[in-house]
Amino acid sequence: MSSAFEVRGGHRLKGEIVPQGAKNEALQIISAVLLTPEKVTISNIPDILDVNLLIELLGDIGVAINRLTRDTCEFTAANIDMAYLQSPEFKKKSGRLRGSVMIAGPLLARYGRAYIPKPGGDKIGRRRLDTHIIGFEKLGVNFVYDTDDNFFRLEAGDGGLKGTYMLLDEPSVTGTANIIMAAVMAKGVTTIYNAACEPYIQQLCKMLNSMGAKISGVGSNLISIEGVTSLTGCSHSMLPDMIEIGSFIGLAAMTQSEITIRNAGVEHLGIIPEKFRQLGIQLELQGNDIYIPAQDSYEIQTFLDGSILTVYDHPWPGFTPDLLSIVLVVATQAKGSVMIHQKMFESRLFFVDKLIDMGAQIVLCDPHRAVVIGLGRQHLLRGITMSSPDIRAGVALLIAALSAEGKSTIQNIEQIDRGYQYIDERLRKLGADIKRV
Repeated sequence: MSSAFEVRGGHRLKGEIVPQGAKNEALQIISAVLLTPEKVTISNIPDILDVNLLIELLGDIGVAINRLTRDTCEFTAANIDMAYLQSPEFKKKSGRLRGSVMIAGPLLARYGRAYIPKPGGDKIGRRRLDTHIIGFEKLGVNFVYDTDDNFFRLEAGDGGLKGTYMLLDEPSVTGTANIIMAAVMAKGVTTIYNAACEPYIQQLCKMLNSMGAKISGVGSNLISIEGVTSLTGCSHSMLPDMIEIGSFIGLAAMTQSEITIRNAGVEHLGIIPEKFRQLGIQLELQGNDIYIPAQDSYEIQTFLDGSILTVYDHPWPGFTPDLLSIVLVVATQAKGSVMIHQKMFESRLFFVDKLIDMGAQIVLCDPHRAVVIGLGRQHLLRGITMSSPDIRAGVALLIAALSAEGKSTIQNIEQIDRGYQYIDERLRKLGADIKRV
């Protein structure tokens, strides 16, 4: 029996909340422990399903894991069982987990072979592995797709991985991370142009450099990696989750609440605070905290020539696609209109029918674009029963429910648990009426 959230909306929240560690950073940082036989200590790990499954998978492969606290863990990858990677158990487990593809780069670097399942995970449109596979091929990896098993077998050619120049067809975050991890011990220099430069990638490079890698160009889209023969252990602390921070800013505005987000990693948020300000939301950056005052109403800015604001996703330092569903929900109660343009994924907007059922005024133009006509709080959303199609839509619907009149039931909340730790408990501390049933 799967669980659901029962939410009674219309309460103003108040208080402080601390964001969890970044989910998107965790999956690559934790995979990187496979690059060394020495001990690696990682802190600020989010206690969420996707991350815990990856840690469990590493344990199955032979990594010694010592969980010091819920958010700090020691990993020692001295004795890896490569035979396990061909077992039916590994195929079943790794096929359930999006992040399992991230262990391929480190395994290729250290052992010259790896196995990856066809990707599972979110229903937000096609998520291609092409960037990963093509990048590996350029480093000298041969790959065979096993149609019986739905599995990719990857093997380094004679003489191991060799550094090279590559231009990525898209600045994929996971693709860039995987290629960097494969290249750190390749012979010679690897240059990656059109690399993703998200804070997650910057953090991975910082960690690898502290282990003895030689990576330059960190933070730009041109990364150069001089191969080394081995890497040592290290300690690494993960950034706060910028998607959670954006979600809390949206939540405060929608519920007219006064909320302080503590330890928000403000310098790593890029354009995110500015995008919420364009929706008319007041927020103050106070040191490393973000203070959002209670606001009765917020008005969407227009462009300087008076035309309607468009918010679209773009590779870093542009706006992250993971927050577009939040912006869309928050716009439903703003004054004014906004066009949301989701360029990267073609089914991320397919939750707007639920918002329309709640009374929101949204025109879905096509799979990538929606126009939101803000109700300016003249008509509150009404509670309904709905299901969550993906992680980010799940939280967007949760925010809608917390601001709506009456009771809402959100089903399929495993999708929310995949990305947000103890979200119901943390919201209850702010005064939300939410229970898990």
